[in-house]
Amino acid sequence: MAYNAVEMKDWQISEAAEAHMKTPEQWRDELGLQKDEILPMGRLAKLDFLKIINRLQNRPDGKYIEVTAITPTPLGEGKSTTSVGLMEGLGKRGKNVGGALRQPSGGPTMNVKGTAAGGGNALIIPMTEFSLGLTGDINDIMNAHNLAMVALTARMQHERNYNDEQLARLTKMRRLDLDPTRIEMGWIIDFCAQSLRNIIIGMGGRTDGYTMQSKFGIAVGSECMAILSIIRDLADLKTRLNNITVGFDKSGKPVTTGDLEVGNAMTAFMRNTINPTLLSTAEHQPCMIHAGPFANIAVGQSSIIADRIGLKMFDYHVTESGFAADIGFEKFWNVKCRNSGLKPHVSVLTTTIRALKMHGGGPKVVAGIALPEAYVKENLALVEKGVENMVHHIKTIRKSGINPVVCINCFHTDTDAEVAIVRKAAEAAGARCAKSTHWADGGDGALELADAVIEACDEKSDFKFLYPLETKLRDRVSLIAKEVYGADGVSWSPEAEAKAKMLENDPKYADFSTMMVKTHLSLTHDPTVKGVPKGWTLPIRDVLIYSGAKFLCPCAGTISLMPGTSSNPAFRRIDVDTETGKVSGLF
Repeated sequence: MAYNAVEMKDWQISEAAEAHMKTPEQWRDELGLQKDEILPMGRLAKLDFLKIINRLQNRPDGKYIEVTAITPTPLGEGKSTTSVGLMEGLGKRGKNVGGALRQPSGGPTMNVKGTAAGGGNALIIPMTEFSLGLTGDINDIMNAHNLAMVALTARMQHERNYNDEQLARLTKMRRLDLDPTRIEMGWIIDFCAQSLRNIIIGMGGRTDGYTMQSKFGIAVGSECMAILSIIRDLADLKTRLNNITVGFDKSGKPVTTGDLEVGNAMTAFMRNTINPTLLSTAEHQPCMIHAGPFANIAVGQSSIIADRIGLKMFDYHVTESGFAADIGFEKFWNVKCRNSGLKPHVSVLTTTIRALKMHGGGPKVVAGIALPEAYVKENLALVEKGVENMVHHIKTIRKSGINPVVCINCFHTDTDAEVAIVRKAAEAAGARCAKSTHWADGGDGALELADAVIEACDEKSDFKFLYPLETKLRDRVSLIAKEVYGADGVSWSPEAEAKAKMLENDPKYADFSTMMVKTHLSLTHDPTVKGVPKGWTLPIRDVLIYSGAKFLCPCAGTISLMPGTSSNPAFRRIDVDTETGKVSGLF
């Protein structure tokens, strides 16, 4: 049933839906799982990935559906809500459907954005557990990551305090001779804590550590999280965790977690994170929650593991890419699918009238401030101009050979005339288009979207990558800039170009994925530039190396791995009923 999404808060809808939530035992029977393939954890459960994939390895895959978006406003355009609504719509059509979404970070949950559970009747339940740590994967990642920093800083202290002979005799260590000015790794915490971006550690005496500048990032920006999203099994996780570059020695040679002999212990902390957690939509379709990597510096997707078992368990499997199609979809297309070997059937392009109005020249949109009148009143001229951004993303999806479906994620202020403009432009660009009211109406509001996706899934697709794996790094960046962003070309800073040439000439980086770092608020590197700009060049200032995840990250603009908490954060509105223990105020 659909709840009154206008009068009820999301957490209230979740609470009402949870009254009918399935137990782990009921899920086991419904999904046809063996007794030892579901791992109960209170009223939640994890799925034993290795056992399920081994048993179902010869079963044909279901239809693979990706959800992305046009270039968003700072408010976001509802990719998670659309993903959940689509699952509910397919469920209403009687399809065996499930999905996989990213685990949300505590930072945005306690800040402006709030939970990433979807919204209204297109919601993931139980919302409290989903929003507040789930089954502990992020905590395990924090422990693994920070253990590497403990190993690093302790090693630097001991190498300073002992000579070579003492080091070998007392600690059984060889000297790594780390350069304190070239430490790449920092600490992590799962909050937006701007005061920890730049810190000094090791203050005190010789036994209080090594004094140096350090930093904190948010947990979902950790390379450990990026690794979880792309691994195929436990052995792959162990190998990658031992190959993370923590810094460089004084001769310029990289020093890894394997050199610190800490990678295996990190794997012990993360051994259970390879198993997805099973939740559901408010209408009780199964949805796995697994991994939550940043979408700007990492792949921005739920895990390859979840997609692999989802395609075996479900006839229709829905997954979501972070940010807009120029970032999230591009990485899904050229990184995630290349690593997984999976070929998608459909990409759903989430579109809102308000975002199109912004791209058409509408007033600035600021999170936490009421929308200007142009966004809540009919304005056909702004929509007509703004559809250029949507059409640009449709063309990007079509270059991959995947069938695009535009989902108009409707708000009650959208008019029929505005919707008609979007539909006409989408269909003229070669995409199916569906209006969807899943936020207000759940699966019943997503039936047109579900039907369009089913039709697109039944059509033949001709999936192909933008570039072959042997393409050089600078050529990859040029292709992405021109074919996906619409730039005329790329300009490299002298330092970035020198680094790119070094990486291109070293065979160990030949199979590393190209993970672009760019703002999600514009097709360009400048977040203030909207629409589909012409006559511009993409500047690359640096290339970051994530050797465990096997990512090379060309940076167009600055990137902070530690967001800041706003002046009016969400945690001010969260409360706990001391009689029942129920949490309220989560969005």
